[in-house]
Amino acid sequence: MSTATEPDAPTLHAADGHDLLRVRGARENNLKDVDVALPKRRLTVFTGVSGSGKSSLVFSTIAAESQRMINETYSTFIQGFMPTMDRPDVDVLDGLTTAIVVGQERMGGDVRSTVGTATDTGAMLRVLFSRLGRPHIGGPQAFSFNVASISGAGAVTLTKGGRETKERREFSITGGMCPRCEGRGTASDFDLTALYDDSKSINDGAITIPGMSMDGWFGRILRGTGFFDPDTPIRDFTRKQLDDLLYREPTKLKIDGINLTYTGLIPQIQKSMLSKDPEAMQPHIRAFVERAVVFASCPECGGTRLSEAARSSLIAGRHIGEVSAMQISDLAEWVRGLDEPSVGPLLESLSATLDSFVEIGLGYLSLDRPAGTLSGGEAQRTKMIRHLGSALTDVTYVFDEPTIGLHPHDIDRMNTLLLRLRDKGNTVLVVEHKPETIAIADHVVDLGPRAGAAGGEIVYEGSLDGLRRSGTLTGRHLDDRATLKAEVRTPTGALEVRGADTHNLQGVDVDIPLGVLVAITGVAGSGKSSLIHGSVASREGVVVVDQAPIKGSRRSNPATYTGLLEPVRKAFAKANGVKPALFSANSEGACPNCNGAGVIYTDLGIMAGVSTVCEVCEGRRFDAAVLEYRLGGQDISEVLAMSVDTAAAFFGSGEARTPAAHRILERLADVGLGYLTLGQPLTTLSGGERQRLKLAVQMGESGEVYVLDEPTTGLHLADVEQLLALLDRLVDAGRSVIVIEHHQAVMAHADRIIDLGPGAGHDGGRVVFEGTPAELVAARSTLTGQHLATYVGV
Repeated sequence: MSTATEPDAPTLHAADGHDLLRVRGARENNLKDVDVALPKRRLTVFTGVSGSGKSSLVFSTIAAESQRMINETYSTFIQGFMPTMDRPDVDVLDGLTTAIVVGQERMGGDVRSTVGTATDTGAMLRVLFSRLGRPHIGGPQAFSFNVASISGAGAVTLTKGGRETKERREFSITGGMCPRCEGRGTASDFDLTALYDDSKSINDGAITIPGMSMDGWFGRILRGTGFFDPDTPIRDFTRKQLDDLLYREPTKLKIDGINLTYTGLIPQIQKSMLSKDPEAMQPHIRAFVERAVVFASCPECGGTRLSEAARSSLIAGRHIGEVSAMQISDLAEWVRGLDEPSVGPLLESLSATLDSFVEIGLGYLSLDRPAGTLSGGEAQRTKMIRHLGSALTDVTYVFDEPTIGLHPHDIDRMNTLLLRLRDKGNTVLVVEHKPETIAIADHVVDLGPRAGAAGGEIVYEGSLDGLRRSGTLTGRHLDDRATLKAEVRTPTGALEVRGADTHNLQGVDVDIPLGVLVAITGVAGSGKSSLIHGSVASREGVVVVDQAPIKGSRRSNPATYTGLLEPVRKAFAKANGVKPALFSANSEGACPNCNGAGVIYTDLGIMAGVSTVCEVCEGRRFDAAVLEYRLGGQDISEVLAMSVDTAAAFFGSGEARTPAAHRILERLADVGLGYLTLGQPLTTLSGGERQRLKLAVQMGESGEVYVLDEPTTGLHLADVEQLLALLDRLVDAGRSVIVIEHHQAVMAHADRIIDLGPGAGHDGGRVVFEGTPAELVAARSTLTGQHLATYVGV
């Protein structure tokens, strides 16, 4: 009798044992020796209040070390041209894979950058037209608005049979750039009276263009050109002299023994100002451009940016400019209708990319949309398009609040895409506040217990059900649901909007109630921002708080931006009997080694710069002698290292009592920024923090109507309540508050809702509901109504 033997159990291969990403002793920013083990090829969501340390752990530790180690794989020669990245403050990082960060940063403001160029769909379209367009005009560059047509001839030296000979050769490049607008799509006319005062001479300060002062190199060049007399009033210039002043192309000159280049005023403005998107300009530059330059669609290309030849080549009766201007959802249908086996793989790839736009909730965009006009959420989702079709696996994708700017209807789509990335075998790390996205997590890491110095710890790690039972701040608020108000306020008037047709709005007529809290709702791309920013924001008495980046250098911080530093400097000066300027890191009190920056910054041109902490002041920014002066037992660097909450108590009573400073600090605490450090560089703030900082500043100004663009961005579930209380205080103080918002808690708390839709792009742009939240829920006639009804449990 034979006995059957059990087969040997399969042994685990050593390579399959590395299924965890381990972090030990992480101390970046406010992290307190954090230890965490994250499962690979799973979706991990990081939760916690703003400032609890989520970004420090995910972006500044895990992603930063991954990218630093990848840089080290390049040759020493190449590394010499790359920034030297500091190793994160962490003991051990094990199991790292290549990290791809998809953040909220808005795309560059260059007018030549479009949705098509940012996602390679424009390149695929150009190849398509170069193959199928009739008449055939050339290769892909013949359809590019960034390539100019050039032709020329000259002698070239050749070696034939060991002898050098010269031959005449001709060449030509066929590009698709419109020669009139140089591929910008707009032509500009200048109001010359805004450029100079013709009653004055150049030496008397006739030039009124920002940044073109007679005191610097510009004035030195202008005086030394010899093209005109700098002491003659401009009105007395000859036609030739005026032409040289305004339009002369770059000309090399020798002025005072130095080789310099002189350029006329208008080419200078075109190069330094008009090459940027207006939204990316500093406020005073934008104000000048709006005053001095009139933009209109280019009369030659009709705004398509393309040459006549590029517009003459057609596929199915459309040229590439018309196709690029189509709504992406329509363009996807158009591409599917092309039956050309010769370019089958190209059509398949293009269709898949366009379908990804639709899936991700961006089907309302067009490929010719300037990239600089996209919101932070739209920019982040546009970057995702590249990764959805990627063949890479075992990559760590890091997302920073991917649901920003998304209607509840679109959050489901985003969740599906995140799961698709995971299911391809990737590790997906998501920093998120929305319960709908937290709900799909395989693993949850909750940081806290609070923000700033009171945070930086792992307070929970595990499953979603465990988070609910954990008792942490996130766990307690995870299932919070705002209820519809029993009573709503009665409007005191109305703001009339008639015939609004900005972007996709279809002649909208609406009366926006005043004296109440109004929520403007609708899916992304339905026309909310177009209605408010196009028809309301520019009116007198309206204060707008959006998510645009705060303009400022690395030296700017909450104390300087809010004006808090002014009363603080005066208080220090009075207490010590010295000048206030000593307590400014940008003035007399600056550390002489780093000039008050706190770091030594090395600019590496086109690559990221490198900063190292100043060895003299150790990052405190001030001269050692200044730090001898104290107020309430603290020096100025210690005050700037305080959180808003700590500083509010410090300046609220005792020896350091400063009412002017205390009022500003209270407003910062009111908007949920109590954890923020006074000296933290503005460049390190998130989009939501920037917006709330601007709100705190605007609350100190006089305005009758406040417009807030998604104020819940970056807010933890527990902080939304505080925001609603702030909005109520504004309304109860006699202000009207208009909120563009997707968060259902804000919708439920509003007095009136104006819902736009029914869809996005050309399927939206209409008012589909006006009334109270209760009426919207009862009707359930729109997507917003259906989701709000589910949210409040009706």
